[in-house]
Amino acid sequence: MSFTSVSFAIFFAVLLTLYWIAPLSFRKPLLLAAGLFFYAYWDWRFLGLMGTCIVADFFLALRIYHTEAPRPKRRYMAASAILNFSLLGFFKYYNFFAGSANVALGSLGLHVPHLNIILPVGISFFTFESMSYTFDVYRGTLVPCSRLLDFALFIAFFPRLVAGPIIRASHFLPQIQRPLLMRWSDIQAGSAILLSGLVKKILLADNLAPFVDRIYATPHLYHPLTVWLAACAYALQIYYDFSGYSDMAVGLAKMFGFDLPINFSAPYAARSVTEFWRRWHISLSTWLRDYLYFPLGGNRKGTFRTYLNLMATMLLGGLWHGASWNFVIWGGLHGVGLAFHKWCTACFPRWSLPAFVSRLLTVLFVVLLWVPFRAHDWTTTVALFHQLLWLGSGVQWFYPWVFPAIAICLFTAARHREGRPDFFSFETGTFWGRTQVAVAVMSLLYLSPLNISPFVYFQF
Repeated sequence: MSFTSVSFAIFFAVLLTLYWIAPLSFRKPLLLAAGLFFYAYWDWRFLGLMGTCIVADFFLALRIYHTEAPRPKRRYMAASAILNFSLLGFFKYYNFFAGSANVALGSLGLHVPHLNIILPVGISFFTFESMSYTFDVYRGTLVPCSRLLDFALFIAFFPRLVAGPIIRASHFLPQIQRPLLMRWSDIQAGSAILLSGLVKKILLADNLAPFVDRIYATPHLYHPLTVWLAACAYALQIYYDFSGYSDMAVGLAKMFGFDLPINFSAPYAARSVTEFWRRWHISLSTWLRDYLYFPLGGNRKGTFRTYLNLMATMLLGGLWHGASWNFVIWGGLHGVGLAFHKWCTACFPRWSLPAFVSRLLTVLFVVLLWVPFRAHDWTTTVALFHQLLWLGSGVQWFYPWVFPAIAICLFTAARHREGRPDFFSFETGTFWGRTQVAVAVMSLLYLSPLNISPFVYFQF
């Protein structure tokens, strides 16, 4: 059930109405039931998988909290990590590692069987959230839930269940341990953010998708300038698609009285790769920083170890996105970029490039690395870079939707420097704001593509 589907509109309208009229004591069970139904709509068979994570980590966290001896405490934490990583590893990476192993073992006559595994939607997100909960309890920074209902709602809260943002228990649990009030001001604010997400996803990302799909399918047929345009178009598509989903999640949660963290902050306005990762998919980058980079030692164990920790974090971050060597390469090169920026900052502390040049170089680096991310296989990646290096020729195609998408991206980046949010703000209390809403709605009605593309991050 996608946020852009008619079925979701019906589901949401019914749920919001029931939530409005329900007594306060029924609102948490209602939201939990909605989350389970929302997840079961994709594939009911995986409800047991999510339920296993919820029940196991709830009780393991309690055991961690009430155990004083270090060794049993570590065992309970290890049990939580093994459970979540085993589920994630089997469903997402078994065939990837099996295929890689078969290449190495082929000469010995050995073979690891390939399995027809269905990837459970959202597994990368809810396993990370569940693990962070038990880890925070283990570190002593969080008191665990005393009620299974609260923890289950934390994991199964439907707006961010299948594609984030990845939220922390310390951020969400206090919000459900107070009366779940519903305010008209929250519905207005949430509706405006939801509309922002719809504009980003349907009007911008989905209108760029046909051009990107065509060029990436047969890059050798197109002129290098067209391939460059497609590379830029994909950078915009994935930004508008995923930040659009995040806006919708934030807006939907706000309408029920919940505040979710902002997941994007004008990432293409970044002046370095380090700054880019502070602005892009913030919930994942901070999760990797707090639960992987810092536990590995961060920058506390010398220069070489710092670079090694950055590489390890970004390699695993790339692998988190999918079972493909292209994602590993993408993550590894981002790790190189982060390490290089840290080295430059340490060696030349008083020297810096002009703001325009540093932004241009950062965007160029990010756009080029989106190529293997989108291509998914090495053959297509090589073909794309062959054209990007101006080594081929072909048909020129200047797809018109790319240019307004670039202009809007630059405009929102400029607004962000003024302290405004990443999403389009529709101030419905003013005439100008209501006019913007009317223009946005009319644009969605008349300029939307016939086929709505699936959200990019549903595959992760």
